[in-house]
Amino acid sequence: MKRLIGLISILAAIVLISACNPGGGSGDSSFNKKSAAEKVYVAPGEYDEFYGFLSGGFSGQLYTYGFPSTRLLKIIPVFSQDPQTGWGYTEESKPMLQTSWGFVPWDDLHHPDISQTNGELDGRWVFVNANNTPRIARVDLKDFSTAEIIEIPNSAGNHSSSFITENTEYVVAGTRFGVPIPQRDMPIEEYKGNFKASLSFISVDKESGDMDLAFQIRMPGFNYDLSHPGRNKSHGWFFFTTYNTEEAHTLLEAHASQNDKDFVAAINWKKAEELIKEGKGVVENVKYAHNKFDSKTHQGIHTMKDKVLVLDASTNPGLVYLIPSAKSPHGCDVDPTGEYIISNGKLSSNLVVHSFTKIQNAIENNLFDGEAYGIPILKFEETIAGIVEQPGIGPLHTEFDGKGFAYTTFFVSSEVVKWKVETREVIDRKPTYYSPGHLCIPGGNSRKPEGKYVLVMNKITKDRYLPVGPELNQSAQLFDITGEKMELLIDFPTIGEPHYAAMINADKVKDKTLKIYDLGENQHPRVARGPEMVRVERDGKNVHIYMTMIRSHFNPDNIQGIKVGDKVYFHVTNIEQDYDIPHGIGILGALTSEMLIVPGKTETIVWEPQAEGVYPFYCTDFCSALHQEMQGYIRVSAANSNVKLSWSLDNEKYE
Repeated sequence: MKRLIGLISILAAIVLISACNPGGGSGDSSFNKKSAAEKVYVAPGEYDEFYGFLSGGFSGQLYTYGFPSTRLLKIIPVFSQDPQTGWGYTEESKPMLQTSWGFVPWDDLHHPDISQTNGELDGRWVFVNANNTPRIARVDLKDFSTAEIIEIPNSAGNHSSSFITENTEYVVAGTRFGVPIPQRDMPIEEYKGNFKASLSFISVDKESGDMDLAFQIRMPGFNYDLSHPGRNKSHGWFFFTTYNTEEAHTLLEAHASQNDKDFVAAINWKKAEELIKEGKGVVENVKYAHNKFDSKTHQGIHTMKDKVLVLDASTNPGLVYLIPSAKSPHGCDVDPTGEYIISNGKLSSNLVVHSFTKIQNAIENNLFDGEAYGIPILKFEETIAGIVEQPGIGPLHTEFDGKGFAYTTFFVSSEVVKWKVETREVIDRKPTYYSPGHLCIPGGNSRKPEGKYVLVMNKITKDRYLPVGPELNQSAQLFDITGEKMELLIDFPTIGEPHYAAMINADKVKDKTLKIYDLGENQHPRVARGPEMVRVERDGKNVHIYMTMIRSHFNPDNIQGIKVGDKVYFHVTNIEQDYDIPHGIGILGALTSEMLIVPGKTETIVWEPQAEGVYPFYCTDFCSALHQEMQGYIRVSAANSNVKLSWSLDNEKYE
């Protein structure tokens, strides 16, 4: 009997354990899974705590997610055409994608950074870079749209961008590739010593956000990777990592790995401002585009510029210092105090931690180890605070939680590692799936991070999600970092290839966002604010339709007298003044896309009829119970037709 009671007790214990841990195995209990799920759950009608802005990589767009839920909230078109909104297809947005090369409707978007005031995120703008055709864009967080794009001359592969100084004095952009400057025909074999690089400082107006290319610093033709600003005690400096200091031009994986170390380039931008005041800058003739979107007229304005001010690092002492560091670094990161600069060498199993105090001491005491193209090289041992010994293999990116800890991704060993900044002691490590590149902590690139989560962006996704063919979206993973040990909460697929992310507390943004565009303030030259402004006008072969849209009809909704060979401009105004009531318009035979027009805004699309017939147009965004009834027709007659131009307005015909 006792044996039976004992057996029953054992079975009961097994049942209890199984109920608590149905999946079996340590650390994978349903309790843990439920706990993680609860931490990312945002109930219907409630808001996420953070906005996250993820670079879209080769999609050319910027993606807005809510965290901790990981819900995709908005796709912001920046450097690529977007058929969902009409960005790059409408006449108003086409100028935004003009460059010195002409109309460029695609780019490789990297590295968002959020504007700051006194070293803290202020939630006004997000700056992003275009890697292929070098550009910097400013996204306005009032309406989550692209407000400005400036092309960067004398640059190629705009990778070490876009990062901002503590008061958003400058957005800083660095070339990835050395090239002949000015561009000219030159044998590639003559790369070494002849190719150059540019680091660009773009000023930002503190009120409007308007950008201007203030100056460039001419550098040796190394490759330049990620950069970060000094902060607090190191404010006034900017730190770029370099690779290929060998200046190889072929088979770089071998030929750019000959030297023992590469450099961190320490740029004294306060000194640059002094040199410019002293007249040391040289004006160079260049050609670059500067495009702005006017929020009053709702139109992009394309301007070409032809001058840039340049400071040569080789001939201006005190402007730039080279700091030997880890080999082939992907970037350098600066802690919230501004004292520590961490260099992430992709081929290294260590992390090099430089001290700003020691760097300044080395400069003041001329503790140099030679020079490169006239730029002093500081002695390595005089600049380091210490080494994080063998935390992982292939470090890529480091961010900080504001509590004295740093978090670094390791691409080769597929993990994220937590370590203590002051002591360089490894505290925790967690596997990631797989091969992480960048990571993001809310405010991690500022004086005041919010150390609640770390978002890790992986490059390889195999076996994480249902298979969809030979190419998969990248994977991102969110970890809870509020305790001593990190806890994986959720992973989710991302779009394009996120190279970087910036995250901000939602309270700094959400209450400032625009709900509608005030129709009374719409200064678009083709606006129709109501039925009294609706009309159709012919100017030779150009026909201008001044149209309104409102639930649930277009005015006009029947247009006749269009001829083959005409160019028809649909100038469409959404006269709704209610939040979240956009309308779309799609036209049969249009060679562009639809337009999605938000309340109070005017946009234009061009339609060129190819043949006679009657062509429908309709609302593409479900707007009301009578959405299907929101449609119209446009009649196209022969080129030599005598059909008069006419249109219907509220069931009346006009000519």
